[in-house]
Amino acid sequence: MRVCKMVAEVRQALAEARQGRKVGFVPTMGALHRGHLSLVERCAMETDLTVVSIYVNPAQFGPKEDLGKYPRDLEGDLELLSQHRTDLVFFPNNEQMYPQGYRTWVEVEGLSNILCGASRSGHFRGVATVVLKLTQIVKPDLMFMGLKDFQQIVVLERMLQDLNSETRIARCPIVREEDGLAMSSRNAYLSPEERVQARCLSQAWKQARETVAQGCRNSLELLDHAEKTILEAGGQIDYVKIVNSETLADVDIVDENSRMLLAVKIGNTRLIDNSALLA
Repeated sequence: MRVCKMVAEVRQALAEARQGRKVGFVPTMGALHRGHLSLVERCAMETDLTVVSIYVNPAQFGPKEDLGKYPRDLEGDLELLSQHRTDLVFFPNNEQMYPQGYRTWVEVEGLSNILCGASRSGHFRGVATVVLKLTQIVKPDLMFMGLKDFQQIVVLERMLQDLNSETRIARCPIVREEDGLAMSSRNAYLSPEERVQARCLSQAWKQARETVAQGCRNSLELLDHAEKTILEAGGQIDYVKIVNSETLADVDIVDENSRMLLAVKIGNTRLIDNSALLA
């Protein structure tokens, strides 16, 4: 496993190694868990070269968000990746990604200022910019991303398509704890009591799926039940929505393309989750 800190170093290493081989890429912010490793494993299975980036991107954090305390464990991350068929790790510093005089930003209009973007101004501009830069550096054939960040995937797929990128996103299933909580580096912030409360996110969409299976298709009714489940558990709702999985527009009647998306604060920790409502 080769570890690189410089953009030029990554480009040289991949130019030497590529030689017509299929390159897979897993962008991360580190603090790796089993969800990340599932992406790395799938990448190793489906491509010839597995590249992982570790970079806590300041451009996607707001002024009152958790950039300073975001969990970091580079030594532990590298040890895990060395055990999971990773060929190259890229962990740049801010000077490599945003050098002095940097002025260029990428924004996907319409998809970036709703849902998570409504309460996290500039978040998806930061995400789109750093992912475009990383794909320009790595030039992967496939980029492996987890469905937990569903809106992020929709935003990035639109960006890659609009900008004629040859990189395609491989959507990967959400990896969950035994009690249903979606795996996230931010789960480390939760106290034992909050960890129990956090089950309400998966409980909300599971109940919605069950209700849909029984014949209910009315979004307002489903959302009302989901919100009650979260509030009764002590969660603070940012949003609970049922949307079209391609456009992210609200839907009134659930169909095969509908998905429930949730963002909830448990204590001071903001968690997200989502699920299709028709199997």
